[in-house]
Amino acid sequence: MATITLKGNPCTTSGSLPVAGTSAPPLTLTRPDLSEVTLASFGSLKKLLNVFPSIDTSVCAMSVRTFNQKVAARADTVVLNISADLPFAASRFCGAEGLTGVETLSTFRSSFPKDYGVLIVDGPLAGLCSRAVIVLDGANRVLYTEQVTEIVQEPDYAHALAALG
Repeated sequence: MATITLKGNPCTTSGSLPVAGTSAPPLTLTRPDLSEVTLASFGSLKKLLNVFPSIDTSVCAMSVRTFNQKVAARADTVVLNISADLPFAASRFCGAEGLTGVETLSTFRSSFPKDYGVLIVDGPLAGLCSRAVIVLDGANRVLYTEQVTEIVQEPDYAHALAALG
């Protein structure tokens, strides 16, 4: 369990992030078209998992924009933007923002939040994902993790991007 805060008020997650050097747990997430994806869907690409409570908040939206902008030129990496939002919300956001080629994935019908230790279990955001970053290599081994301790703060972009090599 991780203790995080929302505007200084403590809340906890269901577990801990996967440990660097281990294989990432399997996952199944839902795309805006309601199709399902797994880690295998992205082949041997490196994966940056940008996990957040809701794309409809300013900090979450900023992380989607920032990570996708910083990784756009990398042919060896995909950014997976993951939240508990319904798939339709992510599609609406990307359309309104003019974002293309962005991989937004929903935990709708998924055990991802518990499997990756990011499920917020108490406080006003209970049931949503905490803000976290997980970087995987092409073989889905964990290279880097960050559990952002204050939900309203952005992740450490520089360290996450450095982990990609």
